[in-house]
Amino acid sequence: MPERPILPNAVADCAAPAVEILAAGDEVLNGDVLDTNTHELCVLVTGLGGQVRRTTTVRDDIETIAHEVGAALARRPALLFTVGGLGPTGDDRTLEGVAQGTGRPLRLHAAAERMVAARYEEFHARGFVPFAAMNEARRKMARLPEGAEPADNPIGGAPGVVLEIGSTAVVSLPGVPGELRAIVRDSLDELFARIFGAAHYEERALVVELQDESAIADVLRAAAAAHPAVYVKSRAKVIGSTPAIRITLSARGPDAATVGGLLEAAAAEVANGVTAAGFGIAAETAATSAGY
Repeated sequence: MPERPILPNAVADCAAPAVEILAAGDEVLNGDVLDTNTHELCVLVTGLGGQVRRTTTVRDDIETIAHEVGAALARRPALLFTVGGLGPTGDDRTLEGVAQGTGRPLRLHAAAERMVAARYEEFHARGFVPFAAMNEARRKMARLPEGAEPADNPIGGAPGVVLEIGSTAVVSLPGVPGELRAIVRDSLDELFARIFGAAHYEERALVVELQDESAIADVLRAAAAAHPAVYVKSRAKVIGSTPAIRITLSARGPDAATVGGLLEAAAAEVANGVTAAGFGIAAETAATSAGY
């Protein structure tokens, strides 16, 4: 059963920087590849104190990518990730789509070209590629939308790309999961600090010995109304062979102490309401979503 919000958290949502993710790849939409990148970026953003408002998956089509980039920029998120399509082959078209969607030409970027050249020299020295010299296919990965800057890819050939458009940072990442993860971990700290600041996000969960969510719907609704800065949701699950309800409470704020106080009060109210209704709490857990 999918997770369902009990009450929209307008207070917390407004405080969280908005993020969108645009994944490109025929292989994803053909069912050949499972898109784990979008999930990992959602985990990252949540852990940093942001909120993913929208994810979109499209084919490797320049016009479609350009349209989606333009539509996202019109919504003015703080951060737009594009995923996939940065490689050397003809089907890698994302940067062309970003350039078209932002009205900027592609230009050979000297620093990006040096990054790509150095990486292929390293690959050749390690026996991974047959030659070290740059060619047009490799140089393609250094052609960025005008005004963009490369982000070092510690393990792959294609650098990430950061383009600032008004109040939105457009960050283009390769589709190879290990490369995406390496760029996010090693090359974007300054950007993330500027967008997300020191925001803290935390989740706590209560497991209720109960099979019927409707039996405690009023309890959860009352707790959400009393604690509008805490997002309350429930999900039916099975613990061993015993059906149960997992209630998750989450909040974001400027620091761990503030968020902890919010969650402590909300969790206490939920627990009191559940026990007053005649049901037991099987377990209580606390875990901070820390992203990467």
